[in-house]
Amino acid sequence: MIAQVILMVANEPDIDEIRRRKIEATKKKAPEVIVYSTPDCPYCTMAKTYLSGKGVKFVDYDVSKDRAKAEEMIAKSGQGAVPVLQINGRIIVGFDREVIDNALIRAPPPRRDVALGNIIYDPFNI
Repeated sequence: MIAQVILMVANEPDIDEIRRRKIEATKKKAPEVIVYSTPDCPYCTMAKTYLSGKGVKFVDYDVSKDRAKAEEMIAKSGQGAVPVLQINGRIIVGFDREVIDNALIRAPPPRRDVALGNIIYDPFNI
């Protein structure tokens, strides 16, 4: 009886669609990279040169001139020091090649609405 149910479910057309979506989701996308830096910071320059050398496109915010971005950087990292890199949603403070390389190859963490998609009631309404 169980084998019949499994066979019936396996023949459903929705399974092919689910497989296709999973394959599409695993395709590597270009990492989303943001660099918070200042022009006179040697580690900021090293981080940007390193990313450019790897062919990684990034958005660079000069926090010495943009107060809103400086506040955003501090809110994200809890740090006032630069460089702060945001790679695929992960925050890296300072310049560390190994940590940057690991963040570049890792997939972004799931969005909250996707990770908690099966929860119907959210008491905090966040």
